[in-house]
Amino acid sequence: MTSIRNVAVIGAGTMGNGIAHVLAQNGFEVTLIDINKAQLEKGIQQISKNLDRQISKGVIKEETKKATLDRIRPGEFVQGVSNKDLVIEAATENTSLKLEIFRQLDASAPAECILATNTSSISITKIASATKRPAQVIGMHFMNPVPLMKLVEIINGYATLESVTEAVVGITKQLGKTPCVVNDYPGFIANRILMPMINEAIYSLYEGVAGVESIDTVMKLGMAHPMGPLQLADFIGLDVCLSILQVLHEGFGNPKYAPCPLLANMVSAGQLGVKTGEGFYTYQTGSKELVVSRNFR
Repeated sequence: MTSIRNVAVIGAGTMGNGIAHVLAQNGFEVTLIDINKAQLEKGIQQISKNLDRQISKGVIKEETKKATLDRIRPGEFVQGVSNKDLVIEAATENTSLKLEIFRQLDASAPAECILATNTSSISITKIASATKRPAQVIGMHFMNPVPLMKLVEIINGYATLESVTEAVVGITKQLGKTPCVVNDYPGFIANRILMPMINEAIYSLYEGVAGVESIDTVMKLGMAHPMGPLQLADFIGLDVCLSILQVLHEGFGNPKYAPCPLLANMVSAGQLGVKTGEGFYTYQTGSKELVVSRNFR
């Protein structure tokens, strides 16, 4: 497998711009691609803001910010992948959308290019089936916020070559991250364990066992979790939590993964957590700082 230096990231949202940030900061040439021009500009602005935050905390110097931003270039889909060694897709968590993206990437990226997806739950094998190179398709699931979180869950599809896995593990280490290699089953490992815990916390609220703050406090002080499961659900996005639970429920056919009706109702009502300003907590506009927990009866 040839040395990987040129990378494209598909999607300039929270995960995509975070991935582009850590790649560029660690010396990779990055093309950041989004079909929404406004989102692309916003993504690059967010990288600049996050670099400023690192400077203010003494993590990096001003010259590192400049060098990082100089390595990031906006690109067009799909022309921007024509000379890449690795493409990391970080688009919306939607199966049909990802399949279409991978069909187009397969037709446009060089024959040796590795195609990775940042999906948190969708089958790597299914995504790979949209291409003529399933052996070169792999999951590369970064955690949010990408610049801070050390874990990258690397998921082998049914046909993924060992050499591809080794290459992606190597890149992950170059980024200062810790790779954990897992196999392709619903929810992989991170969400197979995390989402049932979040769902059980929501059921506990739904059934009146305890209030929002009590549930989160028990898990923070009793289990040493840095954030309670309900606040974490707000941070992830309740729509994303619902989608992952549906993947688990469908994939395993086990009722223990069935999403709590309260979660489904909140998503239907558009209360998605931090990104909409209201979930299990209410939030200040444009901020992740919670104001108060909501009262559910």
